Amino acid sequence: MTEALIPNAPAISEETAVVAPVPNAGIAPLTPADVEAAVYAIADRSRHAARRMARANRAWKDKALRAIGDALLEHRGRILAANAKDVAAGKANGTSIALLDRLTLDEKRIEALAAALESLANLPDPVGNVVRGQTLPNGLRLRQINVPMGVVAAIYEARPNVTVDIAGLALKSGNAVILRGGTAAASTNEALVQILRDALESVGLPADAVQTVDEFGREGANALMRARGRVDVLIPRGGRDLIQTVVANSAVPVIETGEGNVHIFIDESADEEMATEILLNAKTQRPSVCNTVETLLVHSGSSVLPAVAAALRKAGVTLHTDERTRAALPASVDTVPATDHDWATEYMDLDLAVAIVDSLDDAVKHIRTWSTGHTEAILTNNLANAERFIAEVDSAAVIVNASTRFTDGGEFGLGAEVGISTQKLHARGPMGLPELTTTKWIVQGEGQIRG
Repeated sequence: MTEALIPNAPAISEETAVVAPVPNAGIAPLTPADVEAAVYAIADRSRHAARRMARANRAWKDKALRAIGDALLEHRGRILAANAKDVAAGKANGTSIALLDRLTLDEKRIEALAAALESLANLPDPVGNVVRGQTLPNGLRLRQINVPMGVVAAIYEARPNVTVDIAGLALKSGNAVILRGGTAAASTNEALVQILRDALESVGLPADAVQTVDEFGREGANALMRARGRVDVLIPRGGRDLIQTVVANSAVPVIETGEGNVHIFIDESADEEMATEILLNAKTQRPSVCNTVETLLVHSGSSVLPAVAAALRKAGVTLHTDERTRAALPASVDTVPATDHDWATEYMDLDLAVAIVDSLDDAVKHIRTWSTGHTEAILTNNLANAERFIAEVDSAAVIVNASTRFTDGGEFGLGAEVGISTQKLHARGPMGLPELTTTKWIVQGEGQIRG
C-alpha cells in the first residue's frame, strides 16, 4: 500500500515517538512511575499514528478493515485457543455464567466480528462530512466539518468482541485507539491486538493505531486516566463500578456509557401473544448484555400477566415480584419477593423484577426513579399512550412494541458500537462512527479583515 491512496497528499514521513525505557523491565516489579512512563510512551506513539490515520482516505481505511476481517477468520484457531485459556481461568475463578458468556468467543462470534467490519467498510466515511456552512455578507466562506478525535482510549471488562468493535470504529473514523481490556480476557485480547496490528501493517497503515496497556494491569488503566493531553477521549464500558471509577477519577474527558437497568411497560391494551414473544426475547435471548430487560411493569387492567409470567418461568427466568404481582399469579407460577434492591439491579442473568402499576403515570414514575437511562419500551395498541411514553421517558432509546434487544450499534445499522452512552453531551445511545469525531470550522477568505 502506498501513499497514493491519499489523493494529492504530500508523502507522509515516518514519525517515531521517543519511547521511554521501562526501568527494571523483566527484573523487578514496576513502580507506578514506571508504568506511567510506559503508558505515556504508548500514548505518544498513538498520537503519531493518529496523525497518519487522520490523513488516510476512505479507500485506505476500508481496505484495512477488510484486511482485519480476513485476518480474524484466517487466525480463528489461534483466537479460539487463547480464548479457551481465558474461559478456563474464568471458570476456575468462579466467574458468573453471564460474564463467561460475554467472555466466550466461538466460530459464529468470530464470523460476526468479521461481518461487522465488512459492514463498517460499507458505511460512509464521517471524516470531512459538512455539518453546516454558509457564506457571510463579507464574503467569508464557512464550513463546519467532522474530523477525528485523535487518540481514543477504552477501558472495558471481559468482552473480547469489544476489542475488535472499538478498534474498527476508531480506525474507520480516522483515530488511533489504546485499549485496556481487563485481566479476564488477557490471552484473547493479546491475540486479537497482534492480529489487528499485523493487518494494519499489511496495508501500509501504522500498527500503533491499535495499542494496548493490558500488560500493566490496573495501574496501566490508572495511568491512562491521567494521560490528559496525550489521550483525547476515554470511553469506559462495563459494569457500574468500572464506569463510575473512570468517571470519578479520569483527568481525560470521558464519554460515559451506562449500565442497562432496562424496563418494559405492558399497558392495558397490549396483545398477549406479542407481549409474551417480546418479553421472552428481551430477557432470554442473551441475558448477559446491557439491552436485556431487567424490570417488567404491567398495568393493573391488563390480562396478559399470567401468560407472560408462565412463559418466562418455563424459560428458566426467576421472577422477583411485588405483592400485587404474586397475588395476581396462579400458584403454579413460583416467584421470590422483590425489594428495592431488585428495582435498582441490572441482573445480566435470567432474573426479572416484576411489578403491577395502576397507570401510565405510575409506570413513568417508576422508570424515572430506577432507570439508568439506557432503554425503555412500551407494549401497547394505544397510540396516545405510545406518544406519551415517548415524550415523557428520558432515556437514550425509547421503544414501542419491540424488544429492547434492538438497542445495539449493529442492529441500528451503525456497523458496530463503541458502547451505549447514557449521558446527554456529545453522544447518546449507541455510539457509532460520527460519535468518534469532533468538528472543525474551516474559514476561507480573500483578504477580509475585521473592522
